[in-house]
Parts: sequence; structure tokens; C-alpha cells
Amino acid sequence: MKITPRLFIWACAVALSALGWGGMAFSQGNSGDALLERLKQNATEFRYEVGKPGGSLTHSTISGPKTFNLAIATETSSTEILGYLFEGLTESSWLTSRMEGNLAERWEASEDGLVWTFHLRRGVKWSDGAPFTADDVLFTFQRIIYNDDIPASARPGLTIRYLDESTQEWQRGQIAIAKIDDHAVRFTLPVPFAPFLRTMGTPIYPRHILEKHVDDGSFTSTWDVGTDPGEIIGTGPFTIARYDVGERIVLRKNPHYWKKDDAGNALPYLDQVVYLVVQDIAAAVLKFQAGETDILGVTGDQYPVLKPEEAAKNFTLHRQGPNFGTTFLAFNQNRGKNSDNDRAFVEPAKLKWFTNRDFRRAVAHSVDKDSIIDNVMNGLGYPQWAAISPAAGPFHNPDVTQYAYDLKHANDLLDGLGWFDLDGDGFREDDEGNTLSFTLATNSGNDVREKVCTLLKQDLAKVGIQANTRFMEFNSLVSQLVSTYDWEAIVIGFTGGVEPHGGINLWHSSERLHLWYPLQETPATPWEAAINELFVRGSREMDEAKRYAIYHEFQQVASDNLPVIYTALAERITAVRNHYGNMTPTLYGLYDVRYLYVR
Repeated sequence: MKITPRLFIWACAVALSALGWGGMAFSQGNSGDALLERLKQNATEFRYEVGKPGGSLTHSTISGPKTFNLAIATETSSTEILGYLFEGLTESSWLTSRMEGNLAERWEASEDGLVWTFHLRRGVKWSDGAPFTADDVLFTFQRIIYNDDIPASARPGLTIRYLDESTQEWQRGQIAIAKIDDHAVRFTLPVPFAPFLRTMGTPIYPRHILEKHVDDGSFTSTWDVGTDPGEIIGTGPFTIARYDVGERIVLRKNPHYWKKDDAGNALPYLDQVVYLVVQDIAAAVLKFQAGETDILGVTGDQYPVLKPEEAAKNFTLHRQGPNFGTTFLAFNQNRGKNSDNDRAFVEPAKLKWFTNRDFRRAVAHSVDKDSIIDNVMNGLGYPQWAAISPAAGPFHNPDVTQYAYDLKHANDLLDGLGWFDLDGDGFREDDEGNTLSFTLATNSGNDVREKVCTLLKQDLAKVGIQANTRFMEFNSLVSQLVSTYDWEAIVIGFTGGVEPHGGINLWHSSERLHLWYPLQETPATPWEAAINELFVRGSREMDEAKRYAIYHEFQQVASDNLPVIYTALAERITAVRNHYGNMTPTLYGLYDVRYLYVR
């Protein structure tokens, strides 16, 4: 599990997750209710202590960053590290999830909700000492996010889609931004936009450093992982001190950071945050047991191993309730061709299978979620059916279509397609004689996903489908998903959040992370068109109850059509050394890294 510093999560985009093992749905009954109430009580009762400066926090990661350019990053291997360096105008509280001021200290809105004025915090400096001003905000939105020549990961969440009443056609609008003075900016929306304040958590970038790269067209190659870390300039509490490829990333306290504690002491308290790059999850556990790391996302099978060691090795296993991430199986339904060689991204025969809903339904009925929970999660997990995690509260639809593990029904569906095992080798052939065989990939080093793939391979073989597993380095896998489209089936995870609109770049058919068939000019299917419309309506609707209903409908459409097939949600468990102050488990995190200190 990625232990993302909650301070830095913004809701403009979901990200591909290298380690995300999903979240839990609270079990019915007293134990789940008691955990929920305890997490809420922790948030209510928590008060920051005045800490002392010094010390470090050491994590482990199975994949180093793919880029240092946060504006175009789509994977947590990059965004988690870079989240320490950059900030937005607002931030989501790790205690309550409510939006609070960050680079903006306050704001006001017009009565119709279309005009928002943000008053920027004075005295903020970039990590190179240059002043932060309204010009940086305008540059970020006008020159990066809304620049069609830059694949900005925040753009989908900040593109407002609305129905033109005069033409009855859907439009894509941008938020207009104007400078009032050096410390005030005005945003003007084309229509009311329910997630607006949360999207204002998108990171702001330094104009004085990056403008020249936008001007000369080199922005997308700027700040790659070969860049001197000292050149990565942000306003956040840490900077990158060094990156030893394949070994470690060291983040150092930003001496120019603006925030202070209640006693007037400079934050952050910690001198550094370190990420050790390890081969796999098993190695991450060994590092933690040896005392070489301070924090670890714990899987169900690791829990009984680590639990007896808590006292002797001075750590605590925190059960944190539901996460927002999801883990699923997806098939490549991309109808496009490689422009370099005019070859289809997916072989025609396989594309025929993958785009057939009865095939996907048969696969869904072949997924033994209870076996995944028992054998991979040690019983500490829950079957997942809906696209939105139960962690999102009322946005979660508990009544979507469910696909019980039912091999007879799966076989009946495949028989109905006229696909039988004609040569007796144990695997079916389609009506043109092609063996139902494909490559099922996931990221190497993630033991949980590797085990899930192995179980899926076994389950699919029982209904005559051959899945050949392939485990790849995470960033290489991401390149296939978002660039070359050279993949067939995958087990992957996405991050999530309390605001469903954050998932629009996965679910809207025009977006880059619409995994199974990205960047569609027009929706390929009626159900994708329906999901597009629901996401647009959901972003426009200001009545909370009506928004819940819209996103419930979206989840039903998704479950009926199965563009992704969910597996299981793991209970979120985190092991942390006991020598840190200003920490408590809540529904939304463990700490604000700025206030974390070594006792």
C-alpha cells in the first residue's frame, strides 16, 4: 500500500498505483461500526503538539519515480514523491477531509457560484527563495493545465463539461482566471461546478523556472528523472536532496517553507524523508522488521506475522478503515491502430472477445473473490462490486449488479457464444478456431497482485480460458497502458478520493486514462456515452442528495457493462514506529507530514 502523505492528495485525477491494494468495505455488525466510530473519534479529539525539529521518516517503495514533472505524472511512483514538493491553493484535511486553505489563506464566492476570489498567502517562497505570487497561479492554469500541447494530468478534472441549452450539445469549458494583484486571483466558471474547491488542490508550479520550457516546447521533457534534483523547485515542505536510481530517494527539509506551528516554530519538524527502493513487497517487510524503515503498508497475510512483534520491535499496527483505491482486471478494447506501422493495437480476434459483454460477464463469474480474500489477504478483505469504494460514504452504491463465483453460469455464457474446446486441450476455441488465450500482466514486486493473477489464471482455466501471466516493472507497465497500448489484459489499481469527479479521467471516454480504450473522439458504446453524461451531470449538480443518486446510477451502468472487473478490497493496515508524535489513525490518513516529529 502506498502511504501517501495526506497533505498532498488532490482530487483532479486518479493515478495508476504501483502498490495500492484497495480499501475495505466495513463488515456488517459491531466490529466494523466500532472501528468507524473510533476513527471518527480520533479525528475529533486530535490536537497538535508542539514538536521538536530533527529526525527522519523512512519508507520503502518497489518503484522509483518515472518523472520529476508532476504536471504530467500519472503514476503513484512519481506523484507520491513529488507530492512533498508542491502545493495547491486548497488542501484536504487528513482529519475530516474538509477543504482548507493552503497557498490561499481565504476565498469568497459570488451568490451564483460562478466567480471565486482567492487571497494568496503572503510571504510564501519557492524553495530557491523566489517569491510566490499570483503570476505563478495564472501560469499553472493558463500555460500548463489548459495547454493542449501538454498532457497535463490535472486537465480532465479541471475541464468543465456542460450542456449548451441553445444547441443541446455538450461543451467543454475552461475556468477563466485573472490576476487582481500579486496576492489575489479570480476564477470564473462557465457553469456551477460542485467539485471546484477540491480541484483547487491541484499543484501550482514556478513560472520563473518553467515558463521558458513552455515557450520553447520542451516542457514535457523537462524535469525528467535525470535532472539534478536541486533543479526541482516547489513551495512544499521538502525538496529532493538526491536520487540514487534503484536505491533511494532522499527528501530534505525546505528551509524556505512558509508554515509555522502554533508556537511560531518553522515547519516541517523532520529534517528528511527517505524512500528506499526495494525489489518487492517481501523485501519491504524485511526492511521494516530489521528496523531500516519506519512505516509499512501491511497486507492481510503479513498481519499475523507482524502482530506478535509489535511490542518487541516498538511499532503499532494501525487499522484505518476503508481506503479509496480499487484493484481490478481489465481487457484492452482499443479499436485503434499504431500510426507508425498501421497495425491494430489489439489482435482482431482478441478484440472481438474483449469487446463482447458476455465474455466479460463469463470472466466476472469466474473470479473467486472469496479465494482471493482467504488466500491472498488472510481473510482481511471484502469482495468489491462497485466502482466507488465504500470509503466514499453516500457516494458508494451497495446495490450494483453482482457476479457471484459461478463456473456453471460462466460456462453457459461461453457456450452461448459458440466457443468450445474442440481439440481437447482444455481451452476453448472461438467460432473462427482461435484459442481463447491472452497475456495477463501486472507489476512485478507486488506480491499481492502477482498472487491475484495466479488465482485468476487458475479460475479462468476452469472455464476453458488460457491466461498467461506476465509480471513487469511498474513504470514499463504504465507506458504500455498510456502510451504504446501494447497490452491484452491487466490487473492494476487506481487511487481514489472522497470526490467521485476525481475519477473522470478513468471513466470519461475522451480521457487519456480511460484504460480500456482511451482518447475516443466519440463514445464507442452507448453505455460509455451514458457514463460520460452522468459524470458531467454529477459535476454540475449542487444538490448533495441528487449527486449521490447520479453517481449511484453511474456505478450501476459500470457494473452492468464490466469495462473493469473488480476483485477484492483489502483492509487498510499500516505499521508505524512508536517514536513519532502528532499521529493518529483516521478515515483519511495517519498524519500531516509537516507536523510529524520524532519524540
